[in-house]
Amino acid sequence: MQRTLIDRLSEWKNRKGHKPLIIRGARQVGKTWLMKHFAETEYDNYVYVNFDDNEILNNVFVKDFDIKRILTAISVSENIDIDEHTLIIFDEIQEAPRGITALKYFEEKAPQYDIIAAGSLLGIAMHSNDSFPVGKVEFLDLYPLSFVEFIDALGEKRLLELLKSCDWDMIAATASKYEQLLRLYFFVGGMPGVVADYIENRDLNRVRMMQQNILDTYDRDFSKHAPNNEVPRLRMVWKSIVGQLSKENRKFIYGFLKEGARAKDFELSIEWLRDAGLLYKVNRSKCGLMPLAAYEDFSAFKVFMVDIGLMCAMCKLPSQTVIDGDRLFTDFKGALTEQYVMQQLVTIEDTSIYYWSADNSRGEIDFLIQHNGTIIPIEVKAAENLQSKSLRAFVDKHSGLHGLRLSMSNYREQEWMTNVPLYCVYWAI
Repeated sequence: MQRTLIDRLSEWKNRKGHKPLIIRGARQVGKTWLMKHFAETEYDNYVYVNFDDNEILNNVFVKDFDIKRILTAISVSENIDIDEHTLIIFDEIQEAPRGITALKYFEEKAPQYDIIAAGSLLGIAMHSNDSFPVGKVEFLDLYPLSFVEFIDALGEKRLLELLKSCDWDMIAATASKYEQLLRLYFFVGGMPGVVADYIENRDLNRVRMMQQNILDTYDRDFSKHAPNNEVPRLRMVWKSIVGQLSKENRKFIYGFLKEGARAKDFELSIEWLRDAGLLYKVNRSKCGLMPLAAYEDFSAFKVFMVDIGLMCAMCKLPSQTVIDGDRLFTDFKGALTEQYVMQQLVTIEDTSIYYWSADNSRGEIDFLIQHNGTIIPIEVKAAENLQSKSLRAFVDKHSGLHGLRLSMSNYREQEWMTNVPLYCVYWAI
């Protein structure tokens, strides 16, 4: 399957003076596949080192940061010649003592070598490592497959090209096909291994089994890598995400976790899950003025899961409930739809994501984003109910803004707002 991040990797390779690259992302979002695929298509030679299962090289950085010695050790261990045209891949680099720090010395002493590093819990290691090479590395974030990548992986090339064309009349005529694919994406989600298995077997029972295995892996990570005293809180926050999103007011409420819960009791757990790439945290913005970061309210936020398919698996929604859209899906799909939109927004470059709510709680904008120097208020509608009082009031209050409503209705342009089908999120921004 093709990942859109490949183009970003190619840009990195071809840009003079590029630094070692760190790819961040949750476990099983496809970091290893992406790095190897890029190496095989863009380089004549590459060497891959996984520090999680390589005892010989695990301590290669402990003695010193002599680049010649390090490269010789890798060359001997992996039985491969390494020169300036070789891509060097360090996977699970956080498992190698001083591995992250070593990237600084590659950048300073051997900038002629292309280095890509990744790790499932790299975000956590970065915050716990006092010697992180600030300013000496570059970053790319990898997420589960977006809906665009999902359509592409399923082989629906013509439907994808039609979306790219923004031919709204033709898209409307084909709406039923897009809606069917969207419902399928809600259930299957974007975890690459799950998508690949579905493409091969077309078995939704296998999809659910694989999703549950991923959830079990995440749970084991809590016990293995998190501080012991934080593990119970981590699990409480993690298991509460579905319920938090299912409330009419989707703002994260500590009291939803347990009676009397306070921010100071769970802040570390939320940040741990965020650093692990398992949840997205969206803070409130107090108004719609540029820049949104200047009006950020850190005390009010919403949380979303890393993947909508895992969300369905966590709350054990049956496949037919989602894909056929019966009453249970209707009652719950507001949460699923907002999760879906968030999952698409994070993949769009140069996009800062917030939400807005009135101080008196009499109005809310689901997402308020800053993209390429433009502020866009976004309202998400799960079905055909298209009343947008909060969005209209917000646009009227902030001169110059144009609202965006994402719904199951067809494209429609109005003076103050544009309605775009949910399956066109990527091209609506």
